[in-house]
Parts: sequence; structure tokens; C-alpha cells
Amino acid sequence: MKRLFLTICVLSIAVISCSKKEEASQPEPETNVMLEEPTASTAGDSGAADTPEAKGQKLLEGMDCVGCHKVDAKLVGPSLQEVADKYTEADIDKLAKKIIDGGSGSWGDIPMTPHAGLSDENAKLMVQYILSLKK
Repeated sequence: MKRLFLTICVLSIAVISCSKKEEASQPEPETNVMLEEPTASTAGDSGAADTPEAKGQKLLEGMDCVGCHKVDAKLVGPSLQEVADKYTEADIDKLAKKIIDGGSGSWGDIPMTPHAGLSDENAKLMVQYILSLKK
């Protein structure tokens, strides 16, 4: 009798554990889709927000740049003021390409992540803002 009871319990557990369960809330599958690029139009309605520097600042703050760069202090990468002190207006295209393509070597061995979804125009606005921080 004990064997029969034990066998029924084991079979019941096996059937229950092998049956397909419907969950009420299934997590969304992870995707590799890039998020929409931030736009400079989110800068606001004030007159000062219409400058390329203000648009660039808003773009920079809306991206992952602030995770590695601070305005006045080194984090993972150089401070934005250090970048501004090193480069000039003649380097805008070079720096915009560096933001889009990423890279390493200019400030050490830690690579900067590429931002392939960023347009050249918005990258240049960000560089203009960075260069405006020159001391």
C-alpha cells in the first residue's frame, strides 16, 4: 500500500512539473534595437536654448556621455573642460567622428564607446558645446 501511494505521489509530481504552465505576466523578450536618437529640439523654448551650444548640451545630457565624463572632473574619461582645452574649433569634424566611431588612445587605454546611431549634425552640436567650456 505504501509503495502504491509513493508511486502515485511521484507520478503526480512528474506530471505537474512537466506540464506547460501559462504565466499571467511574461517578461518582454530582450531586443537589440537601438533607442531613438535624442534631438536638439528638446532644449526648451527660451532664446538661449536656440544656440548650438545649448542644443549640444541638451543632447549630451540625454545620452550616456555623463556616465564617463563630467564637466570639470575626470571620471572614466577626461573632463569635458580638459577636452575643450586640448582641441580647437578646427577639430570639430574630427571630434564628431570620434564620438560616433568611438576609440581609444587619446586619453589612455580605456576605449570610448561608439555612438553609431548619432547623426553627424548632432555630434557636431555636442562638440560645439564641449568646446564652449574652454577655460
